[in-house]
Amino acid sequence: MSDKNYLSIYAKSFNWAGFFLPKETYTKCSALYDFCRVADNIADNEDKIEIKENKFKQFENSFNQKNFDDPVIKNMWGLIDEFNISLKIIHDLLNGIRSDIKERVKLNSKKELLVYSYRVAGTVGLMMAKILKVSKKNSLKSAINLGVAMQLTNISRDVIEDSKNNRFYINENFEEISSTIKLADTFYENSFYSIKDMPISFRFSILVARRIYRKIGYKILNKHNLENYANSGKIYVSNIEKILETFLSIFDLIKLSLANKKNDQIQHDHFLINEEINLDERV
Repeated sequence: MSDKNYLSIYAKSFNWAGFFLPKETYTKCSALYDFCRVADNIADNEDKIEIKENKFKQFENSFNQKNFDDPVIKNMWGLIDEFNISLKIIHDLLNGIRSDIKERVKLNSKKELLVYSYRVAGTVGLMMAKILKVSKKNSLKSAINLGVAMQLTNISRDVIEDSKNNRFYINENFEEISSTIKLADTFYENSFYSIKDMPISFRFSILVARRIYRKIGYKILNKHNLENYANSGKIYVSNIEKILETFLSIFDLIKLSLANKKNDQIQHDHFLINEEINLDERV
């Protein structure tokens, strides 16, 4: 592993949920997150665009050429080999991050928003599911749903911050923020039943992460208007709220164990993503 644990530094909600995973599995999820974070940090730092482009190209070349001197890349290739992760998924992720390396980022449609969310986060959900030993195609598609839902939550939460960095994933008005959270909710719903396809020791952790992240969206809706939203700063789930959501996840676990929804009855809203990216080739 690298000497930094990016998961504990950047992803507090995931790190909380990771507490409920077996240690070896947590370490593997952490290695995946490290790879994603290193790539993401190149796009997010304050260098000039040309420098970011060069750094990103170097990182991509380093990955493609299997530069195992870099522990983050070495660990990522270990995951690819162990869990049979398609390189198409990695390239989707890198294409999504690269699309942020511009002077100005503007998404103009629901399709662009969903394709972007798949690339930068649906891919991560899919790879995480493979590490968590999910094998059914429909359940892997549900893992994409959870990644997309979480990214839509992130976008809804960071509208003001993103606009300062010249990134406009959605318009800066509360109506659009609310509708993006409601869109995220559809994807959260569509991610639920497939969690039953995971080994039992992994299920609770994913239910906790899903609940805590979804809570961020509900907290945003409670702001009711753009002024309250803007004055709130970064909206997050407190430790007390995390404890409550963790407790409520026990009921999700019971509901999941009682549900007998067949895998082929699980809904997916992938039509717009599939117009651009064939998800069947990824799962």
